[in-house]
Amino acid sequence: CSPCYPPLRPYRGMDYRHATDVYRRQMGGIYPCRNGLRQALTAWHTWRLHTHFRNRTAWHRLSIVNFQIWIKMRDKIISFIWQHFLLLISIYVMTLGVAVCVRSQLGSSVISTIPYVMASAGAFMDAIPAWTIGTYTILMNAIFVVAQILILRRNFQWVQLFQLVIGCFFGMLIDLNMYLTGWLLSDTLWINALVQIAGCTILGIGIAMEVKCGSVTMPGEGITIAIHKVTGLEFPKAKIRVDTSLVILAVILCFLLLGSWQWQIVGVGTLFAMVYVGMVVRIANKYLAWFDRILAYQPGFRRYVYGLARYIKH
Repeated sequence: CSPCYPPLRPYRGMDYRHATDVYRRQMGGIYPCRNGLRQALTAWHTWRLHTHFRNRTAWHRLSIVNFQIWIKMRDKIISFIWQHFLLLISIYVMTLGVAVCVRSQLGSSVISTIPYVMASAGAFMDAIPAWTIGTYTILMNAIFVVAQILILRRNFQWVQLFQLVIGCFFGMLIDLNMYLTGWLLSDTLWINALVQIAGCTILGIGIAMEVKCGSVTMPGEGITIAIHKVTGLEFPKAKIRVDTSLVILAVILCFLLLGSWQWQIVGVGTLFAMVYVGMVVRIANKYLAWFDRILAYQPGFRRYVYGLARYIKH
């Protein structure tokens, strides 16, 4: 009789040994072929089954490996997004502190002294663009990044160009918070003093949160790190020198562009911020364990969806 054999479809869901036993029972009990033909056909189809299950096993293993790789990539992407989402929150807290210090009228924070001078000069001088404090902050951050490239040269890590993005967000959030904190303006000295203390406290907490995010450094810190690497000067001393240079340059710009020392821009509050913000950062680091737990958390929206689907199914 003509060779006949069952297709592979009935063997789905079986392992190799079970499928082979089922086939042999079918060949012995159903198909009336001669013994030699039956044995040859059985051997041939057994090999066919073996190849089928071997290929299926190999494909299954490859699928598992690809799935594991995809899971790792997905976790890295989610962790990256979550880390930088918290970084944006930290930057918002920092810019809120910067805006509150400006509203105190006793002296802005160090990072905003030069942008504050330029924005004030641009308000009544045609030769200077009438930009906001946030826009001038973006420009200053870009200058800081260019300075890092010139200082470090080949040692500059190109991933640090991401500082430009962070600097843009920093400037835009300063403008946002300047709009939101307009109601803090006051002519009373003791209220302005409280506003200055509150602004420096918020700024210090934001800096502590930003450092814990462990992402790309802020441009103001990046220029300090570049000087530390090239000169070998200790980071705290380099930071003090950079801040002092910014304050001195802001005072010079006040005399050149505004005609006099503007105490509401560079004043007692500025000197207070140079000392007090660092103290707040050191103290806040001891009480930010909750932020470390949030930072270590990996969002998993997909598991909630699967759990809901499983609940509906059952």
